[in-house]
Amino acid sequence: MLDTGATAWMLMSASLVLLMTPGLAFFYGGMVRSKSVLNMMMMSFGAIAVVVVVYVLWGWSMSYGSDIAGIVGNPVDQFGLQGAIYDDAGEFLIDDYGVPAVVGIGFQVTFAIITTALISGAIADRVKYGSWLVFTGIWVTLSYFPIAHMVWGGGLLSGSEDGLAAMIFGTTDGAATVAPIDFAGGTVVHINAGVAGLVLALLVGARKGFGKEPMRPHNLPFVMLGAALLWFGWFGFNAGSAFTADGAAGLAWLNTTVATAAAILAWLVTEKIRDGHATSLGAASGVVAGLVAITPAAGSVSPIGSLALGAVAGALCALAVGLKYRLGFDDSLDVVGVHLVGGLVGTILIGFLATDGGLLYGDGARLLVVQIVIALVAVLFSGVVTLVVGLIIKSTLGWRVTEEAEVGGIDLAVHGESGYETLGGGRVITEVRS
Repeated sequence: MLDTGATAWMLMSASLVLLMTPGLAFFYGGMVRSKSVLNMMMMSFGAIAVVVVVYVLWGWSMSYGSDIAGIVGNPVDQFGLQGAIYDDAGEFLIDDYGVPAVVGIGFQVTFAIITTALISGAIADRVKYGSWLVFTGIWVTLSYFPIAHMVWGGGLLSGSEDGLAAMIFGTTDGAATVAPIDFAGGTVVHINAGVAGLVLALLVGARKGFGKEPMRPHNLPFVMLGAALLWFGWFGFNAGSAFTADGAAGLAWLNTTVATAAAILAWLVTEKIRDGHATSLGAASGVVAGLVAITPAAGSVSPIGSLALGAVAGALCALAVGLKYRLGFDDSLDVVGVHLVGGLVGTILIGFLATDGGLLYGDGARLLVVQIVIALVAVLFSGVVTLVVGLIIKSTLGWRVTEEAEVGGIDLAVHGESGYETLGGGRVITEVRS
């Protein structure tokens, strides 16, 4: 039976999650240099366009269609959403929460969009726009859809009786005795995107002048605005993953807020101790680190557990973003340090902090083992797929823009536009095309 309240909540949640990708465009756009701002923002908008098209054609079916070997859904099972919206009588299909299935499809496509867009921050300032769009379509097909199926579609990383968790600790009543937990996308979204960002950063190579010249964010208010929009949209991301407006959604909302606030403080304290300053960029990055870490755990930990989880994530992510300088890889906008590290922190700490099954609640280490296993499998799967896809594009289309375009400004060279134009007297205005 249709539940109009739950349906309204899920439509709102889908809209909130869709807003996250333009928010990411502001967040990333402010972090790059002024000559690359439009290109950076266009990478997010391009991801929206490509992912929506392929999701309707085969993405939903690959994520939630009939299972193939526990790895992926059958892409032709519901190709073009055939059989996914209406029943045989032509009525809207309704899920167990009283929400039309078409609303669930809209909700899920927004997750695929933001996951893919996140990767772009690792390769900012230096790649061909066409290569990025082609990568987007192939990567979301070969990495995101399979991992979404494995975790949320009843595959190997789910709590099904044929999943890895069931293989490790057995089954009870036809399901894994110790089921893995990924409430809203720690493995599917953040570990997946973080690993892809690391692989591409290594494969594409560093920006010209990386480590030798300053590459500071050109517009910190953009970064703060982007962080605010991400935080706002994330309530749809996490609370919406309860799939109805109930107590579980309320707990996810509260935990999301609590963990994010704790992560901001932890990041700023870490910055102050290490660098002597607590920065706006650090506050904005702390927002995202806290949001990332609480994503898989939002429905399974207490508010006190969220405080601990957010604090750990904020501190560790603040430390992790500096590793690129020590290890020599150019993760331009800290996708690895925030999303991979934050995703791993959130996914693994569930094993300690989950109120049902967590080690600190006296339930032993079995859930912790399961969480580590699914995290490692996600890392391996995403890494291999991204490497293969990245190498294919490198050998065909090529990844890098010309050195002249990179140094002179990728916005003007690739898009024929500039985000800012200096006029007489040094006044800077946003370019308006008549």
